[in-house]
Amino acid sequence: MDVVDVGLVTTPILYFAVAHWRLAGGANITGSHNALEYNGVKMVHRGAAPLTEEEIQALRRMIEAGALAEGAGALAARSPREDYLATVAGLVRPARRLRVVVDAGNGVAGLYAPELLRRIGCDVVELHCESDGRFPHHLPDPEDEKNVVDLQARVKEAGADLGVAYDGDADRVGIVDDRGRRHEADLILILLSRDLLARHPGAAVVFDVKSSQSLIDDIRRHGGVPVMWKTGHSHLKRKMREDGILLGGEVSGHMFFAEGYYGVDDGILASCKIVEIAARAEGPLSRLFDSVPHLCATPELKAPCPDAEKFRVIEELTRELRGRYETIDIDGARVLFPGGGWGLVRASNTNPYLTLRFEAKTEAEIAAMKRVIYDALRRYPFVTLPE
Repeated sequence: MDVVDVGLVTTPILYFAVAHWRLAGGANITGSHNALEYNGVKMVHRGAAPLTEEEIQALRRMIEAGALAEGAGALAARSPREDYLATVAGLVRPARRLRVVVDAGNGVAGLYAPELLRRIGCDVVELHCESDGRFPHHLPDPEDEKNVVDLQARVKEAGADLGVAYDGDADRVGIVDDRGRRHEADLILILLSRDLLARHPGAAVVFDVKSSQSLIDDIRRHGGVPVMWKTGHSHLKRKMREDGILLGGEVSGHMFFAEGYYGVDDGILASCKIVEIAARAEGPLSRLFDSVPHLCATPELKAPCPDAEKFRVIEELTRELRGRYETIDIDGARVLFPGGGWGLVRASNTNPYLTLRFEAKTEAEIAAMKRVIYDALRRYPFVTLPE
């Protein structure tokens, strides 16, 4: 194989390089948002198309068996930095200058996001932007609210228009508004959806099964078609490619762009899009988020469960709950309770636990739904229920 070494890059820049330079595929070594003891690799085909689970396992078997071709290849170093920065800067045109606080969590985003945001006209305040794999301040995982406390404080201290945070390899984004409030990623997708639908009336928007009912309702209210799909960035990217969908997102913070782009997730591009939306608005970003109906919702809850058991548990649980409630089973069990609330339980794609989320109009309704799901899980002594 002829190999191109693109250096220290975000995962989305690896995707960009593969698609933009029309390479045969690519791989990025990254622990993403996970704890220090984890590492891994994200791989794509030509065009930055994701590998399927079956292809990943087939590759593993080939490596374990040593069933590899041999030959003479070449190694060349080439940086995609300028191509990437110029391409993304050409996609967004903020109407006015905003002050933005960037918290890279000491991940690789700090090497790219501040420069890109300055290129599109932002006044940037850097926070934890030095790349340091020991992550001395907090893990780069904006889905966990404790990891954006520094960002919330700095946004208010600096009088910024917004704050942005990224995970370790920058394929996920978190947003803090001008009032220092953190917003879940499905509500960020609402703002991105409104922006897209203004240009593409009737377009579809895909999102994962953990997403808020507010997102579904808002897409419909603005003339779009909501498409609920399986959790996992590779699942959503394949769905976008198969159905020609221009925008997608996950509660975890992955945002996917195919309008004038390559149909991949990119946290830095997502933050630039939010800057553009905020700069165009008459009022502050907080007012845009206030226009979104906020239901009561839990964050993603984790119930440790052995990898060898988690899918069997979900299969049995889904079968039982489907007999008692209307249940969406495209990925685990999204149980629709009387009154409009819902509770989800599914197996994590990457870790030995089940994930749960609940949403309703009141905290009392959430507590009642939790009792139903938790009681069903108590039959499995090896599952540790969330506190």
